[in-house]
Amino acid sequence: MLLNLDIVDAIYQKISSSSKKAESLLNHPLTLTEKLLYGHLYDDLPAEPYKRGIDYVNFRIDRVAMQDATAQMALLQFMTAGRPTAAVPSTVHCDHLILSKDGVNPDLAAAKSQNAEVYNFLQSVSAKYGIGFWKPGAGIIHQVVFENYAFPGQMMIGTDSHTPNAGGLGMLAIGVGGADAVDVMSGIPLELKMPRIMGVELTGKLSGWVSPKDIILVLSGMLTVKGGTGFIIEYFGEGAESLSCTGKGTICNMGAEVGATCSVFPYDESMKRYLEATGRKSVAEKAGEYAAFLRPDPEIAKDPAKYYDQYIKINLSELEPYVNGPFTPDLATPISKVSAFLKENNYPDTLEVGLIGSCTNSSYEDLSRAAFIAKQAREKKLNVRSSFIITPGSEQIRYTAERDGLLEAFDEIGGVIMANACGPCIGQWSRKIDDPERKNSIVTSFNRNFAKRNDGNAGTHAFIASPEMVTAMALGGRLSFNPATDFILNADGQEVKLDEPQGYELPPAGFDVKDPGFIAPPAEGKGIGVDVKPGSDRLQLLEPFDAWDGKDIKGLRLLIKAKGKCTTDHISMAGPWLKYRGHLDKISDNLLMGAVNAFNGKTNSVKNGITGGYAGVSQTARDYKARNIPSIVVGDENYGEGSSREHAAMEPRYLGVRVVLVRSFARIHETNLKKQGMLALTFSDQADYDKILEDDTFELSGLAAFTPGKPLKMKINHAGGKSEVILLNHSYSDLQIHWFKAGSALNYMKEV
Repeated sequence: MLLNLDIVDAIYQKISSSSKKAESLLNHPLTLTEKLLYGHLYDDLPAEPYKRGIDYVNFRIDRVAMQDATAQMALLQFMTAGRPTAAVPSTVHCDHLILSKDGVNPDLAAAKSQNAEVYNFLQSVSAKYGIGFWKPGAGIIHQVVFENYAFPGQMMIGTDSHTPNAGGLGMLAIGVGGADAVDVMSGIPLELKMPRIMGVELTGKLSGWVSPKDIILVLSGMLTVKGGTGFIIEYFGEGAESLSCTGKGTICNMGAEVGATCSVFPYDESMKRYLEATGRKSVAEKAGEYAAFLRPDPEIAKDPAKYYDQYIKINLSELEPYVNGPFTPDLATPISKVSAFLKENNYPDTLEVGLIGSCTNSSYEDLSRAAFIAKQAREKKLNVRSSFIITPGSEQIRYTAERDGLLEAFDEIGGVIMANACGPCIGQWSRKIDDPERKNSIVTSFNRNFAKRNDGNAGTHAFIASPEMVTAMALGGRLSFNPATDFILNADGQEVKLDEPQGYELPPAGFDVKDPGFIAPPAEGKGIGVDVKPGSDRLQLLEPFDAWDGKDIKGLRLLIKAKGKCTTDHISMAGPWLKYRGHLDKISDNLLMGAVNAFNGKTNSVKNGITGGYAGVSQTARDYKARNIPSIVVGDENYGEGSSREHAAMEPRYLGVRVVLVRSFARIHETNLKKQGMLALTFSDQADYDKILEDDTFELSGLAAFTPGKPLKMKINHAGGKSEVILLNHSYSDLQIHWFKAGSALNYMKEV
């Protein structure tokens, strides 16, 4: 067991004592979220309860997890912080840089060769600073954390937006940017606006083709991609207790798709069973001792609307399988209506690829239910009519699934097993397709389906469903295939129907693995060297950003006015760009190349206000920077939704952008901008977005009196000589204003 039981016990003692005090302070029964938040305060309990959605609060974080794509920049920053070792237990997981192309063995060998410089850097810097290192092939960060480090009541952060996956084991796990990880590893608290709490009561029980995945697909449709922003989603009820622990993890994982800070389930028997099955029986026993503090008080369920800021009730017995997409994870359609939906929108029904696995759905239960479909397909003389790809979530899952014949079942119907990595989920997929521009449909059991995310092709319509539904659809060859009602013509010309999926919550013979892929840090890392080669195109040492000069910002040029959805994928694409995640200058060449220019409807084509010509966004930004001209980015609603990648904040900062002004922000991206010394502002009047014209210049005033809650003013100078002044709102705390003045949070940390 990799967990320290003394640390577990100390966390539980803190939660229990703080919960008792918090109940007196709040003067009402406590939700689980309140117990865990007040149980992780960095400071003593306040004299008055913190106001949800308003007050900034400092939290003591128990653990940090980083995946290789984001760990590079996080650790390059940590190297400059002057700390001898990580202040809290921390790990690095090599899961993002493995390209899915030919199958597990050749792909893993190619990744180790092509990324050797990065892997060596991450392993050496981890050893130097006391950080656990998980080798390439060990598995996806969230699955590995779930299997080894997660336990009820813990509070962790991770440099990946799907860190909330661990909420399936009863903990608060929050996705952040690398700068937040640097702070926590340096012994500094995590500053977070006190989340509001959304209670989701689950009643009834799943049956037939319905899975835990369908719960979050339905909820995504209810809330939209920004409906959970500022909330922690707390699930409860008899329906919650009926779910497996890994099923709960799937639901919490995709809470990121509605913008939630994180999601959490109460401690129950399924968590106990999972902890015991994964070698953490002593942790389960300890959780049992403190179980009352790892669940909401009984009074909460009697009148949930009284205690939650928002309350939703879902009857699991009434659900049917859902298919979400394309292009956004909140476009939810029940399987019974998919055929009509596709026809109405002229989306391709023919399914070209089905993909299962990822951090969201790669548990033993997921694979066993999908393998049940594959085994009966073989018996009924069926083969997949679409390409079928499987990515196990960890080496432990892969090894156990191979031992139990699950992988063989996929192979026998034409499935291809890829490496234990993120792969196609994050665009690391060398897809074989005749025409990349051709309109086509794929379906995955992943979490996101933004345009170009999986294969980089604009013509690909990506949909999301459960692993068992994806498997059935691959056999049926259609997105609209409903295995509950539809028949398939087999090799003998007979019409056959698939039986409802069955699976195992946990492997009957237990988990097993030969080499999990973990390298523990040495007891002393002081003498370990970390080399970054001069001239490398993969790694680049960082120079601190300039501090604020004490003046208002004048002469701002518009870099781009982005229209519609602008995710972190649009701001800093993944896929082939992942190899530059440790090189700020190189990766800055992809700045906002996926954003749609509001003035011409094109991507990566913006007007240079000096030359009058059109060029790529980064090229134009570099020209402004060379001329010492500050620039501004303007965006639409929920700007920066999606991944936690702080590169989407560091790139504009590096290329001279001083202000990002939008209608509204996604939480992680707004924080990342603040951490890098940027001004992340919102229109006081959202209609003012329409006042921004292509040839405008801008003057931002009021920075000398920059204080929490006080709007700033911006003068818009139009090309024709007219000008107007608009108000800009912000959510900066006193501490975050210090970050701006110092030039970045890292700069400020060095000052204090």
